[in-house]
Amino acid sequence: MELQAPYNEGQARDYGSVGQKTPYEANPYISIAPSQAYRVAAMTTFPNGFLWGAATSSYQIEGAAHTDGRGPSIWDVFCKIEGKVANGDNGDVANDHYNRYPEDVAIMKELGLQAYRFSFAWPRMFAQGDGAREERGFAFYDRLIDSLLEAKIEPLATLYHWDLPQALQEKGGWENRDTIKHFADYSAAVVERFGDRVKKFSPINEPWVVAWLGHGIGIHAPGVKDRKAAWAVAHHTVVAHAASTMAMRSVRSDILTGPVLNQAVNVADDLNDPKQAYAVDMLDAVQNRFWMDAFMYGKYPQILLDEYGDELGSVIREGDMQEAMVKNDFIGINYYFDNYIHTSKDGNVQSNSIAGLFDLAIDETAPGPLTDMGWPLTPSGLTNLLVRWHKEHGEKLPDLYITENGCAYDEGISADGKCHDHRRIDYLQRHLSAVSDAIAQGSPVKGYYQWSLMDNFEWALGYEKRFGIVYVDFDTQERTIKDSGYWYSNQIATNGRDI
Repeated sequence: MELQAPYNEGQARDYGSVGQKTPYEANPYISIAPSQAYRVAAMTTFPNGFLWGAATSSYQIEGAAHTDGRGPSIWDVFCKIEGKVANGDNGDVANDHYNRYPEDVAIMKELGLQAYRFSFAWPRMFAQGDGAREERGFAFYDRLIDSLLEAKIEPLATLYHWDLPQALQEKGGWENRDTIKHFADYSAAVVERFGDRVKKFSPINEPWVVAWLGHGIGIHAPGVKDRKAAWAVAHHTVVAHAASTMAMRSVRSDILTGPVLNQAVNVADDLNDPKQAYAVDMLDAVQNRFWMDAFMYGKYPQILLDEYGDELGSVIREGDMQEAMVKNDFIGINYYFDNYIHTSKDGNVQSNSIAGLFDLAIDETAPGPLTDMGWPLTPSGLTNLLVRWHKEHGEKLPDLYITENGCAYDEGISADGKCHDHRRIDYLQRHLSAVSDAIAQGSPVKGYYQWSLMDNFEWALGYEKRFGIVYVDFDTQERTIKDSGYWYSNQIATNGRDI
């Protein structure tokens, strides 16, 4: 079985050889230094029909973790392990959205949201991941979806945003290929129940995170630290996406489906440095090209097969890559920041890092200023990424949506009872301008979902980081629209005219 990246034909693996192409020369969209970034649009415009939304996920906001027959998820279990989550936080209550969804939908309507991206909680509808349905869980999503439609808000539903039923994890989770069949059955059941009202579905949110943070370096549930396991999970998410898509379409042919991928541009100091060039190529292959190549061409990047063919190849079955090319109606892109690649100061490999898993002796320190997450501000990278896919894949590229983009800043409620988060406004303005610039250069971006509608449970960081345009007091559950929320509402009302 030949598995090769379509646009890396002939690219040199000996990055120090005279006359051989570096990754940047072979594919100049892999890494673009800030000085080479695309221009910023002089006048920001968005096409008619551009979709403006916000996003959340089930475990991060729903709470009601032990209510109405919901089964435990891997995050319920992970949160109980000492030292895994900041302050010992968990999602048992979170934003209490399960009970307060009418208030939250009313806030969405007040903001003028045209679309809302949420996720179903698999263990809320199938407590054990397979077998018996929990009708009270299905009924909750009936109520939520009907409320959204009544408010004239279009739902985009994710089937899996990381809260795998613990019962399936005990059988091997995503490392076990049987989970793919359970996921396909769950997908069909979801569309059978909700497909008359929800027309856009995404099977898996950020499969890179599922594989590499959950099974590579273990900082996310289920906390596995094993590169071989991560390869198996990464491949199984590709197959599961295809199986889920086909299962949903077998129920209804009028739905739209696509993956949601977290992506970034890798920016090196010097791509003539063989070590940096190799690191750029490897990290781009692992995070970006792995899923893009699989879905677009039924292939994995050749560098991964050259270096890790034994680990990756052992889980690929005949026919998998052909199935991976199931037609996607759209691709969702979650973008937050570019990755920086410098020469390692001490020449050592960083432990407990993604780079360390691939024996890359690099320093990934990002220049300031940084958000509260320690992430750099790189809006030009979003333009670069969107233009890259348009130029590389041309007419094969389906519609694109920015399904997550946002920042964590800890502005609280001021004496006047308001939240003045001007840094978030600046972040959103710059990134929306970057999206507009990519559209002007031909990238088929059709909508933008800000992350996140509300402050929420931020995974291993608990409640320390606030991404919302709505402030949440987690003691009282009081919601307060931030200045950024009102600013974003104005962009929706004017289709971004004032950005």
